Amino acid sequence: MKIAVFGTGMVGDTIGSKLLEVGHSVMMGSRASGNEKALAFAAKHEGKAGTGTFAEAAAFGEIIFNCTAGVGSVEALKMAGEENLKGKIIVDIANPLDFSNGMPPTLTVCNTTSLGEEIQHAFPKAKVVKALNTIWCGIMVNPSMINGGDHSTFICGNDATAKEEVKEILKSFGWSGNNILDLGDITKSRGTEMYLPLWLSIYGATNNGAFNIKIVG
Repeated sequence: MKIAVFGTGMVGDTIGSKLLEVGHSVMMGSRASGNEKALAFAAKHEGKAGTGTFAEAAAFGEIIFNCTAGVGSVEALKMAGEENLKGKIIVDIANPLDFSNGMPPTLTVCNTTSLGEEIQHAFPKAKVVKALNTIWCGIMVNPSMINGGDHSTFICGNDATAKEEVKEILKSFGWSGNNILDLGDITKSRGTEMYLPLWLSIYGATNNGAFNIKIVG
């Protein structure tokens, strides 16, 4: 499958590398062609990955992974062009974190809306699925690194078929289907995004990002 990865940071690099590993074609998108980090990503994978603008990557991809910083995600997707996103799945991994006042960051949207909802509202013809935003990127693509892979991840979105497609990608990353919990429609991304302050507090107390939660009952 052709997949566009938006974002050239650690998350985009990690997700893009795993997608290549499991057999997908990847184009990393950024604001401008020739982005140094995107070119380094492509070089690391010996030219197996492409690079381009957000618009070029979106036109290439059958699915888009949004790994941009949450405060700029809607703008980045607008740069991709609505026609290039129409009918496609946007896997939104970003969190709306505002670091402008230092640490810890605050959420730019919460309670009555979420970044996932803002993206779906801005692109009503796309199929937004919130996923993987409650864990460190290393665990996103390698769940077996803790507790033998037995822990929980969450998805939500309005389109049931799109969520099933995203589940299959997560399974290819190593997630057990039993540990992928579908929370419901895209409004449920409010909860997964509001988990971030707790995640950051745990990270601060343990100085370790390699942790997760498991739903038991």
